[in-house]
Parts: sequence; C-alpha cells; structure tokens
Amino acid sequence: MSALSLAVRDSSTMLRRNLLHARRYPSLTLNLLLTPVMMLLLFVYVFGDVMSAGMGAGADRAAYVAYVVPGILMMTIGGTVVGTAVSVSNDMTEGIIARFRTMAIHRPSILVGHVVGSVLQCLMSVVLVGAVAVAIGFRSTDATALEWLAAFGLTALIAFALTWIAVGMGLVSPNAETASNNALPLIVLPLISSAFVPIDSMPGWFQPIAEYQPFTPAIETLRGLLLGTEIGHNGWLAVAWCAGLAVLGYVWSKSVFNRDPR
Repeated sequence: MSALSLAVRDSSTMLRRNLLHARRYPSLTLNLLLTPVMMLLLFVYVFGDVMSAGMGAGADRAAYVAYVVPGILMMTIGGTVVGTAVSVSNDMTEGIIARFRTMAIHRPSILVGHVVGSVLQCLMSVVLVGAVAVAIGFRSTDATALEWLAAFGLTALIAFALTWIAVGMGLVSPNAETASNNALPLIVLPLISSAFVPIDSMPGWFQPIAEYQPFTPAIETLRGLLLGTEIGHNGWLAVAWCAGLAVLGYVWSKSVFNRDPR
C-alpha cells in the first residue's frame, strides 16, 4: 500500500474506534451536551426579560432568543471538545497508546481519529442544541442557503481548531480529571464573550476581555449569518483565530505525542 492509502486506512480505523467509544459510553457526551441546553433554557425563560434589556429599547424575550442562540451553539462546541481532552488523556494513561506505538500503523492516525471523531460529535451536538432552540422559538428566516452553508463551515472550522487544542491538553494531562480541568477555559470563555449581552452594555474595563478573544468574533459572525446582522471585520477575525488555534494545537499535539511515552 502507498503511504497515503495506509494513512487513510489507519485513520479510518481510529475514527471508528473513537466513535464506538462515544456510542458505548455516552454519559460524558450527554453530560457535556446537557450544559448548553440548560444554559439556553435558563437564560431564555428565567433571565430572558431582564437580559433583553441590555439589547436596547423594544427588545423582548423573542428577540433575546434570536440573540443568545449563536452564543449557546459556540458554547456547545467548547463543551463537547472537553470530552476529547478526557478521551485523549485516558488513552495516554491507560496504555493503549504505548500498544499502538509497537504496531505497524500510521502514527498520526491516532490523533487524526480523535480529531475527526470530535468534529463529528461537535456538529451533531450543535444540531441537537439547535433543534432545542428551534423548539423554544428560534427562527432564522433571513438567512440564505449560502449563509447557512457558511455558518455550517464556520462551525466545523471552530470545532476543528478547538479540538486540536483539546487534544494537546489531553496529551499533557496526567489523568482524566486534570484534562477536564485544563479544558475548562473552552467552556468559560464563551461566558465572558458577547454570547449573552452586547459588549457595549458591559462595564468599560471588562469590554476588552470580552472583545479580544476567539469566541466573540466567531459568535458575531455566526449571528450575522443566521440573523442578517452586520458582520464587519468579525468574519476575518474568526477565520484568523481558527487558523491560528488549529496550527498551534497541531504543532503542540504533535510535539507532545512524539516524545517518549510516559
């Protein structure tokens, strides 16, 4: 077999392995998926009327549903990749990686299987949370087919970038609990972004924290694609953040993975 054929075959095998693990042990995925669903219901039905006041005069709960859903979808991705960090850490500490190193397989396929599997799980999680959002009143009537396609591509790109970061976190963590804690910023950062209220309504000292981070331009871009609001420079910033994080996560993960096994 050629090197490319070998890489594709082994990566496919590792992908099936990770998807089977997710199917046989769904508790982690369900727990991580439950968080954005609960946040969506909490902020819409408990805080919706109060939070909508920060959007300006005339905003109501229906307007807040439309505003908050893109942020919740980004939080869904951040939460799902935490499971990837835990899965990678388990593989590193339970000995299976050491076993794989002795086999005649394409070594990068081990990480590729985790990454592709995580991206697929992220997209499925986004679809499920999106279905809940539609059930409680979210509508995207102004988005064209091209904008829906762009929104899907942006979601996949963010999932890909954050997954590589999560893989690196899992590789450097001595156990699953540490991996979960290391990946916690991927859940916290959306909370301090423009996901729930506009940046202009935040205190002046806090606005730079919310603005200069990867989730805010991604949320604003997704919001613009789905709701027809102004995207401005956020589209390019979101792509740049994703490209930078993906390269950083890939180089970091590859460097750690190629070290002698612990």
